[in-house]
Amino acid sequence: MSDQDLIDLQDVAPAEVAELDLYQRREKIYTRKIEGYFQRVRLYTGWPLLFGYFLLPWLDWEGRQAVLFDLPERKFHILGLVFWPQDFPMLAFLLIIAAFGLFAVTTVAGRIWCGYTCPQTVWTSIFMWLEQKTEGSRNQRIKLDKAPWSVEKLVRKIAKHGSWLFVGFATGLTFVGYFYPIKTLVPDLANLQAPGWAVFWIFFFTIATYANAGWMREQVCKYMCPYARFQSVMFDQDTLIVSYDQKRGEPRGSRKRSANLEELNLGECIDCELCTQVCPTGIDIRKGLQYECIGCALCIDACNSVMDKMEYPRGLIRYTSEHELEGGKTHWLRPRIIGYVVVLCLMVGVFWYNILSRIPLELTVIRDRNQLYTTTDSGAIDNIYTLRLVNMHPEDHEFEISISGIDGAEIIGDTRYRLDGGEVRSISLRVRAEPQMLNKPSTELDFMAVSSDLPSLQASSESRFMKPL
Repeated sequence: MSDQDLIDLQDVAPAEVAELDLYQRREKIYTRKIEGYFQRVRLYTGWPLLFGYFLLPWLDWEGRQAVLFDLPERKFHILGLVFWPQDFPMLAFLLIIAAFGLFAVTTVAGRIWCGYTCPQTVWTSIFMWLEQKTEGSRNQRIKLDKAPWSVEKLVRKIAKHGSWLFVGFATGLTFVGYFYPIKTLVPDLANLQAPGWAVFWIFFFTIATYANAGWMREQVCKYMCPYARFQSVMFDQDTLIVSYDQKRGEPRGSRKRSANLEELNLGECIDCELCTQVCPTGIDIRKGLQYECIGCALCIDACNSVMDKMEYPRGLIRYTSEHELEGGKTHWLRPRIIGYVVVLCLMVGVFWYNILSRIPLELTVIRDRNQLYTTTDSGAIDNIYTLRLVNMHPEDHEFEISISGIDGAEIIGDTRYRLDGGEVRSISLRVRAEPQMLNKPSTELDFMAVSSDLPSLQASSESRFMKPL
């Protein structure tokens, strides 16, 4: 093959393909403020969760912080319940229930969680509101960024970033307040006496909030959040999505309010691009369903406001399903939804049964392996055990230790122990048995701890009793 037969790819490849940059710089999105029905709905979804996040650590419950994850004491206080590390399987089960519930909601209503209650969306909305208050409307912000530096521009930028950092600091302080009593943390922080780890994590979450909600914003939803990637698995043709009705809107074009659409051969979309200007992820919903859409309905409120001005029916952009867009009806009761509801009810029922039937007492028995057994002068055999007794009840109780499984076996020494609420105690016990009662070298032995004043508070554990071969 000669050099003349070789083909230069640069001569035949399209310019947009040849110059494609996989690491493109982020283009800043200037969102436009809009009001409407769905934005008022957000006041009753995201904001209560936001206020709950900031106020909950300041509430008291029976003389202590209502919600406190006390890592040094290994106790998690949630209102009237106290959870221990032994209860971690229940926490894992609760997270599974939450994930399953999210999948069920997604099947019915798409990414409604992302649009209304996701922390990233709620905090981003706060930062966008602060940006509008300090730098002005969409057009004013665009002009401000293009303008040369001046005293006014510097003041507005400082005000914006200062307010962002304040919200980030409040977020970080509150988060650490769930692990370190917040009524102690705030004075310690003011007096420069807070522990180093608390200061570090406050600083970390301040910067993380400032970066995620102030700078990254839609990048988190589009590239970092895995939910955007696997949501399509849960969608079907009856899932509610934010969608543009092409049959009504196309062909799009500008016109006067009194124009006759049939004469102009136009649809109801006036191509004002308001739906694009209000979108926090910067997409054009008229291009169809896109994974970047978080279902916030800002484009719906924007389009409805234009439809009202043009005296057209609302709903050019609306919550709908693919079946409905094709002229059919949305099927609400379908096998997948029924299955989700049934499984969710069973999981929630099992979880609450475990919560209500949970016994706040744990008994662990470890046999001494340094010395398998000892023989007394009378010929009896002794085994030594270490009992770990955890009183997870908030009140003090006296516990009676007993054994069963070997006839005539007895505990040598004290069998009654009083433990404070939340106390963990290691108890060394010697158990004695006669050799004629032991048929095997290793015999099962059961230990039981029962509260003297609350018989329902009891726990048991199994171990082995060893004798000479």
